[in-house]
Amino acid sequence: MLSAFTWSPDALWVLMQKAWWFLVVLGVLVAFHELGHFLAARWVGVKVLKFSLGFGPKLLSRQVGETEYLLSAIPLGGYVKLFGEEESEALTHDDRQRSFAHQALWKRMVIVAAGPGFNFILAYLIFAGWLSTGSPLFVPTFQDLSPDVEAVLPDSPAGQAGIQVGDRIIRVNDRDISTRNELFDAVAKSNGKSLTLDLRRKGQVKTVVLTPEPVPGQEPGGDEPAFRIGVEDPAPVVTGVMAGSPATAAGFQPGDRILRIDGQPIYSWVQMTGIVKESPDKSLRVDIDRDGAPVTLTVTPAPEKTTVGGKETVIGKIGVSGPGRSLMRASNPLQAVLYGVQATWGWTELTTVGIYKMIVGEISSKNIGGPLTIANISGEAATQGASSVVFLIAILSINLGVLNLLPIPILDGGHLFFFMLEGILRKPLGERQREIAQQVGLVLLVGIMVFAFWNDLERLFLR
Repeated sequence: MLSAFTWSPDALWVLMQKAWWFLVVLGVLVAFHELGHFLAARWVGVKVLKFSLGFGPKLLSRQVGETEYLLSAIPLGGYVKLFGEEESEALTHDDRQRSFAHQALWKRMVIVAAGPGFNFILAYLIFAGWLSTGSPLFVPTFQDLSPDVEAVLPDSPAGQAGIQVGDRIIRVNDRDISTRNELFDAVAKSNGKSLTLDLRRKGQVKTVVLTPEPVPGQEPGGDEPAFRIGVEDPAPVVTGVMAGSPATAAGFQPGDRILRIDGQPIYSWVQMTGIVKESPDKSLRVDIDRDGAPVTLTVTPAPEKTTVGGKETVIGKIGVSGPGRSLMRASNPLQAVLYGVQATWGWTELTTVGIYKMIVGEISSKNIGGPLTIANISGEAATQGASSVVFLIAILSINLGVLNLLPIPILDGGHLFFFMLEGILRKPLGERQREIAQQVGLVLLVGIMVFAFWNDLERLFLR
């Protein structure tokens, strides 16, 4: 354990860089969140006393008008202090007009909801701007991320070990996993050593042992040897059919799973597209599975000129899409504006479902990360360029927005929940009831923070 603290100068420099990028990322997130509260309060006429980035002792401050702007010592959040948060603070009629506690219910709800709302707006602006450049945007679903086996190459380690399509791999060498990336990362870093996989199949847990094989074309003795087990390729499932294409004329539909082409079994999307590319103007008999029923179609790939290895050649295309269903691309700025909404909704849905799955135990709570995890991924994103940092800010902004909307007292969602009760009961909760709720919320929030920090320490020292 003590050896973990004897860092070299290079390690200390990396640590300082990660700390810096952590402050940058967190600063942007907190500033935008608190800006939402601030602007909403000003809009409805509530006096803002303080706008602070950080908690605790103030490092810098400046009074501008009726608001004091602060930079505080503890950079793990921020706050906006409103006048009249307690009814006793507003004594005169003029005070009550500028007091938060004396505002109409809908105004108080707008002020509170604006914080997480601005987090979603920040993510939307980043996504829409990203898409407007023509770059593809990653917008996954849980189906894309979960370690479910979608395709198995028959002569691969997975095929020989008896792994089947539909299996969910839940552990690698007794370590719980929740995503495909965790699985692929464990396989890639196995150095060709045997792995024990626990998988769930039709409600039962089975255990298999297999030895990953090197990825073709890569030397096993390289600095970063890559290995695979044969489940990495996408499934041969059609997710889109282009209008006016040979596939449309043949009757292909989204959801079709390709089983055979001219009698040859098809196991992956790459295998299927390889056959199609080699068959321009050649009629192909395609057996598919459509909602559990066998269907046979005949399609003739259209010829298309392309350049491969500096030489012009002709390949076949039928006009279907499959892999990359998690990628979104806009062809013009107007489409980027619309797709930005879809991307924001997609990531919000993914985050919300992920939290629910953690609560019910479908996803390991070890995925909860604290400040050290954020610092680590911020530093790693910075090494990949500014675009990666911006993308990370968008994802974390959505996470912050969703978490703040949870109905936990002292969070924005807890306040909104109390306001909803006030609207139903036609009166606010009693002061004693609110105090108890705030204490419970504080204990719960501190518990979550301690648990997240413990996960951080485990990742740092025990893995």
